[in-house]
Amino acid sequence: MKLSFHGADRTVTGSCHLVECAGKRILIDCGLYQGGREMDEENSEPFGFEPADIDFLLLTHAHLDHCGRIPLLAKRGFQGEVITTAASVELARLVMLDSGHLQEEEAEYKLRKASRHGNHTRDIQPLYTALDALNCLDFFGRKAAYDTPIQIAPGIRATFIDAGHILGSASVLLELEEDGHQRRLLFSGDLGYSNRAILRNPTTPPHADLVVMETTYGDRLHKRLQPSIEELYDAINDTFGRGGNVIIPTFALERAQEILYYLREGLEAGRIPRTTQVFLDSPMAISATEIFQRHPECYDAATLDLFREGHDPFRLPALKFTRQTAESMAINRISGGAVIMAGSGMCTGGRVRHHLKHNLWRHDSSVVFVGYAARHTLARRIIDGAERVRIFGEDIPVHARIYTIGGFSAHADQAELLAWHEKTGQPETTFLVHGDEDAMKHFARHLKHTHVEMPQMGQEYDL
Repeated sequence: MKLSFHGADRTVTGSCHLVECAGKRILIDCGLYQGGREMDEENSEPFGFEPADIDFLLLTHAHLDHCGRIPLLAKRGFQGEVITTAASVELARLVMLDSGHLQEEEAEYKLRKASRHGNHTRDIQPLYTALDALNCLDFFGRKAAYDTPIQIAPGIRATFIDAGHILGSASVLLELEEDGHQRRLLFSGDLGYSNRAILRNPTTPPHADLVVMETTYGDRLHKRLQPSIEELYDAINDTFGRGGNVIIPTFALERAQEILYYLREGLEAGRIPRTTQVFLDSPMAISATEIFQRHPECYDAATLDLFREGHDPFRLPALKFTRQTAESMAINRISGGAVIMAGSGMCTGGRVRHHLKHNLWRHDSSVVFVGYAARHTLARRIIDGAERVRIFGEDIPVHARIYTIGGFSAHADQAELLAWHEKTGQPETTFLVHGDEDAMKHFARHLKHTHVEMPQMGQEYDL
């Protein structure tokens, strides 16, 4: 039995881990690196294993940094089976197709730019195309139900456990047997933050011999949720009082739906004006919201009750879904009184950059960040206090009021991570992944009764 690491090693994105047991090779996730040119180059590098040799891929959830290289894996020879939850199948399809389109657009932009400089090369190719993303869906096979073991192969059994992170997200327990040796290997995936709207809390994990766990917020505690909701309402009211717009860079999965949920509650409670115009300017987030409506098996009791009573928790009186580009462009003619939710959450792509270009220089507008911003992203530069940022080739001064509201995080904070780990028993070894190295080191100091490893890229362990 072997475990090796091929992504999200001392960094936050690109999750990819390989288990070898009983003659089978099993990947846990195959995500895209996000944040800056170096990460783009990392995505195109060899995986560190032969894609054609992989028998199974167990997908913990549908965020891009966990599923975004599956089309590339298939393009390079993977012909195994992808197993994940029913909700994750739908969301991953959406995410990967969107990523394929963006890869094509980025390649076309680079070709045009090269041509303007007299370089008529045709060597610039997308990492993968929308067709590649569509083709890889052929490999999605069995759908996992929470808490129901799946016999992957002789000597290998997998159980998906609700991780409470996004719709369909899971931790994965692998029960391994080879040559008379048995090991219980638990992958946390990304863990959710308890007592948030819409989804259930993460399920109590089973005991395990070995744990691979995320440490995104391993060095900090989140703000409490209710004060964060109030801060959102205050930011909206303050901005409208100044005559401006509120731009919310929004992750299409979970965060967009959660913010819609709280905006609806704010309108119903009179905490924000009934005349508030809300735009969900993200075709992907719009489609994701429709997928949410089809998977009540993932909801907490309060959200399920809303649906049963005939109420849509994601609908507001003045909410407008803007799928078409022309509709998105028209929003920029609105000078004030609008909440504009647009992707991407880290401002690395999508329509939000257009809205930032039109509002970031305005003293009367605000930008409200409600999610994680990785290093080297536009979102992180703005949060860190940049006076000017470059958007679409233009230097834009940052005059808008910047809010960073941490209580909406879909990730468990340090306290919840530690509580989750404690319930795994006393694992022999805990492998820390999916976090900045400083956060990992800080988190490691709090772990008791376990040996801690912080794997480097490509590092292999004999189990």
